[in-house]
Amino acid sequence: MRQATLHQLKVFEAVARHNSFTRAAEELFLTQPTVSMQVKQLTKAVGMPLFDQVGKRLYLTQTGEELVKTCRAIFDNLDQFEMTVADLKGLKQGRLRLAVITTAKYFVPRLLGPFCRRYPGIDVSLQVTNHEYILNRLSENLDDLYVMSQLPENWDITYQPILENPLVVMAPADHPLANEKNISLKRLAEEPFIMREPGSGTRKAVQELFDVHEIPLKVQLDLGSNEAIKQAIVGGLGISILSCHTLALESSGSEITILDVEKFPIERYWYAVYPSGKQLSIVARTFLDYLLTEGKQIAEKTASKKIARAGLPSKTLIPNAVSCADQEHPEDHPPAN
Repeated sequence: MRQATLHQLKVFEAVARHNSFTRAAEELFLTQPTVSMQVKQLTKAVGMPLFDQVGKRLYLTQTGEELVKTCRAIFDNLDQFEMTVADLKGLKQGRLRLAVITTAKYFVPRLLGPFCRRYPGIDVSLQVTNHEYILNRLSENLDDLYVMSQLPENWDITYQPILENPLVVMAPADHPLANEKNISLKRLAEEPFIMREPGSGTRKAVQELFDVHEIPLKVQLDLGSNEAIKQAIVGGLGISILSCHTLALESSGSEITILDVEKFPIERYWYAVYPSGKQLSIVARTFLDYLLTEGKQIAEKTASKKIARAGLPSKTLIPNAVSCADQEHPEDHPPAN
């Protein structure tokens, strides 16, 4: 291993992450033969195979899996060192890696603008994906911070609630129930529903509410994005239950209305999450502090008009960080639902 170079480790980690020499070459702006040669030289230095190739698929060997973990620890330590040196110089420099759930795209990018202007030396990588892939990235510790609304159960994580995320019932503006008050869940369930895909946090929260009241849902259509669901609502295909923040970019003359339904809004929160025991980099800690103070105020201001129009209570939430290990006292923390 003494002959292994940092460049070889970076090439190997990229191949392992993509399970592809071609995609690793594209990411690193190298030719595929160069990538193959670097991995071959690293394999020789290690003295054991790092990959098994079955057909066209690459699989990490046990040695390869251990080396991937080592590579990422090395890269994290180097990043931490560079940021520490920059901090000692009175600078804020480095890389911030964020992964956020799809619905968080309605407020996270707005928060990044002021943050990046304040710290121009910080490069930001933002991954927007669904709940399943967020958990995959979290389990592999690929990012500095994660923003999600459904906390994984029995995971060793630290989280901080950062913003309320009320789920409301949306329908076409000309829907027969648009002017009704305190609509019952039973009456609502007679309508055709357009829902997010199974496994999404929003769908899970909705299903739990109706299951508690033993009311079956009539799901007519499953769609994988909130934008597609809103278009389907406008098209008259049914009603849906989404985060109030998904209306943040709608005009005042929106073709979508929020129905007045009992048990709604469903109270949920967005959380900033990272693995327990993880030492946040200076850049990640700086962003988290910003997120919980100024960033939170910006997000609340952006959402307040929509929340007011929906007739929802606007609450201020300034909680302390908690770990899932503390959940024997759930009354101390807001519900994840």
